[in-house]
Amino acid sequence: MREVDELPCEIKQEEHIWIPLSDGTRLAGRIWRPVSSDTEPVPAVLEFIPYRLRDLTSLRDSIHHPYLAGHGYACARVDLRGSGDSDGILTDEYLEQELVDAEEVLAWLAEQPWCTGRTGMMGISWGGFNALQVAARRPPSLGAIAALCCADDRYADDVHYMGGCLLSDNLSWASTMFAYTSCPPDPEVVGDRWEEMWRERMEESGLWIDTWLRHQRRDDYWRHGSICEDFSGVECPVMAVSGWADGYSNAVFRLMQNLDAPRRGLIGPWSHKYPHLGRPGPAIGFLQELVRWWDHWLKDVDNGAMDGPMLCTFMQESMPPSTSYEERLGRWVGEPSWPSPHVRRTRFPLGQNRIERPGEGQDGRRLTVASPLSVGQYGGKWCSYNAPPDLPYDQREEDGGSLVFDTEPLTERCEILGGPLVDVCVEVDRPVAMLAARLSDVSPTGQATRVTYGLLNLTHRDGHDEPKPLEPGVRYQVQFWLNGVAQAFPAGHRIRLALSTSYWPLAWPPPEPVQLTVHPSESELELPIRPAEEADELPTPLFGEPEGAPPVPAKQITPGEQQWQVSRDLADYSSSLEVIKDLGLAHFEDIDLDVRRRATELYSWVGEDFDSVRGDIEWTMGFTRGDWSVRTSTRTALTSTATEFRLHAELDAYLGDERVFSKNWDHRIPRDHV
Repeated sequence: MREVDELPCEIKQEEHIWIPLSDGTRLAGRIWRPVSSDTEPVPAVLEFIPYRLRDLTSLRDSIHHPYLAGHGYACARVDLRGSGDSDGILTDEYLEQELVDAEEVLAWLAEQPWCTGRTGMMGISWGGFNALQVAARRPPSLGAIAALCCADDRYADDVHYMGGCLLSDNLSWASTMFAYTSCPPDPEVVGDRWEEMWRERMEESGLWIDTWLRHQRRDDYWRHGSICEDFSGVECPVMAVSGWADGYSNAVFRLMQNLDAPRRGLIGPWSHKYPHLGRPGPAIGFLQELVRWWDHWLKDVDNGAMDGPMLCTFMQESMPPSTSYEERLGRWVGEPSWPSPHVRRTRFPLGQNRIERPGEGQDGRRLTVASPLSVGQYGGKWCSYNAPPDLPYDQREEDGGSLVFDTEPLTERCEILGGPLVDVCVEVDRPVAMLAARLSDVSPTGQATRVTYGLLNLTHRDGHDEPKPLEPGVRYQVQFWLNGVAQAFPAGHRIRLALSTSYWPLAWPPPEPVQLTVHPSESELELPIRPAEEADELPTPLFGEPEGAPPVPAKQITPGEQQWQVSRDLADYSSSLEVIKDLGLAHFEDIDLDVRRRATELYSWVGEDFDSVRGDIEWTMGFTRGDWSVRTSTRTALTSTATEFRLHAELDAYLGDERVFSKNWDHRIPRDHV
């Protein structure tokens, strides 16, 4: 990324801003704005997230917000109630209180003498979610949003559940927020009350995973904040952005299809990152795109920001399987609308371990599979952060425990854009079962690169609101979507569909081992084929060079550690996946603060014992300045039986070498058709 030192506007930074709310709570904020806004007001753009603006996001914030401010905006980065240095307690995601607070913050910004009264919201992940949710509430000053790596449906496309299956990211993310909500505010900002605020947070923030596990179906808890309940609620313009390695690409398609407001969609090859910091590359000049977007909608500049295709996507070329890519090969393609007139949905019958050509006959012989728990250990993470390497590896070992259907080697190039659909006739021998489907690009040498995948809890076959147990031996016709993707399959390669009854540890297994029977003569794979000859080429380069403001000075005192290790002991048949994400010790020079963060995730099982499945997450967070030193250690363990989930958690906090807080949780939660 190119660092830009000279910007069109001279800017000022205002730290330790307190934003008052109607109930007396104060939220901590930081504002960057042009010096000239003292006499020439500008629009304001809000990013509203819980990740500690003073330290944990300060590096990223310093790249984004000064850049946008230097192009004529007042950029406000505000910590949610109960996070960072803000007052209050944070007890869950996207609560009504959070959205009310956001509306009050927007109103406060609009009333400032340096603001024109027009505002926008932007953010990635949490900040993208609440930007969409606030947009649906239509606050009067909000003129546009830019929502990245987020979803319109909190149940269908978030870290918690996928196709009604419990994701291990539910545990991972809950453990992350368990660690973050245990962190203290900064005494330099809040003064002597920091320790009282810290203790209140540790005592009252709670164990969020307990709540998420008690809502295993799509109920009112998940409907809250899911704008898909009423797309017409969003009237302001929306820029929706994601990446093919991210967990949220499906939402971009749905937003383009269902919103009536002006909208633009962008999906690149990236993981859960801003596109100008995007990995896998190529990264793009996304901040320039944001300036054009805000200029058009908040300043009424006729700059062509809405010209061109509604949806731009990166058509990925075939590459060998890898857990991490620096760059993906491909090209940008554009769609005038979604669904696109360029995409032709084509059904391919399934045969005896074959994907047949459209219209060909099908073999009626049934096929069975009972997948081992090891299927999924090379599946990567539901939402890739590309650190440590967390993309899916070669699928051949996974395919050994799956039903596999291959095309003949392709005689010509085939490109797909959108979500493949699996339509299969199945029967099972247990009342609760899951079906995982993977679409892979198989090279002439046999390497299998996973292109996309999907999951379905078969008790959710008729919807996620009211799951129904399965009757052993009864045939069910089920349909489910795989994640949307743009992928080219070269001539000579094969397209492979693999079906399995487990996909652990990406998703929690069913209560018991399941034998699945598939009837190929009543099953099909539908592909969203985009003929390569369609006039789709966009200018190259389509986007500018990635650039941003110079980051705040930070020094890495001790290096971090990244690890993703699969292991198996053939003496006792124990297996595990261990993930280490250690960011080492960093010193933030501008606030003279040392910060340490380390997370370890261990997913384990023994043989084919479904009761042995276990997830253990540990986090350590530490903050030191002079004689002030605090550290928190959090541990979360999730196990299960055929009838319940068992949750154990621990939190210990230290001031210097003295443990000043300790709390344990032990909860049992009934399984609800999961």
